[in-house]
Amino acid sequence: MIIELTTKDITTLRVDGIVNAANSSLLGGGGVDGAIHRAAGPQLLNFCRTLNGCATGEAKLSPGFALPAQYVIHTVGPIFKQGDTNQAKLLQSCYSSCLRIAQDEGMSSVAFPAISTGVYGYPKDQACDIAVTTVTAWTGNLPIKVIFCCFDSETESLYRHALQ
Repeated sequence: MIIELTTKDITTLRVDGIVNAANSSLLGGGGVDGAIHRAAGPQLLNFCRTLNGCATGEAKLSPGFALPAQYVIHTVGPIFKQGDTNQAKLLQSCYSSCLRIAQDEGMSSVAFPAISTGVYGYPKDQACDIAVTTVTAWTGNLPIKVIFCCFDSETESLYRHALQ
């Protein structure tokens, strides 16, 4: 397994799959979800209508349509609530569910945004730790490249710290 960090627009990455931090409807929204839907084109929305939404912690697959990525793996992260002990498990499940799909589809590269750290309010440091721990434990020796695609330098720094 190879892990890389980048601070770029996830919609521009040439990888097998990009992960969409989606809402449960899968029909687009703000942040990375809206950016992916805009870049993929209207076919993505039409396809997502057939998926009947997605539960928190789970993931579903769609084609990438106009994106440079072949696939989009949609996952719904938890909305952060102080004291809710189940949300870390749900966030772990997001990463595991996405990696399971990537493995099942034979993907050799997948890019993740920092799931739940935008409007869902998950503290970035905790979310980065969960992402790194889950991905490294799950992928082990799989021949896959995982890219943590950061929105800003602060997030990239938190991922760098978590990877040490």
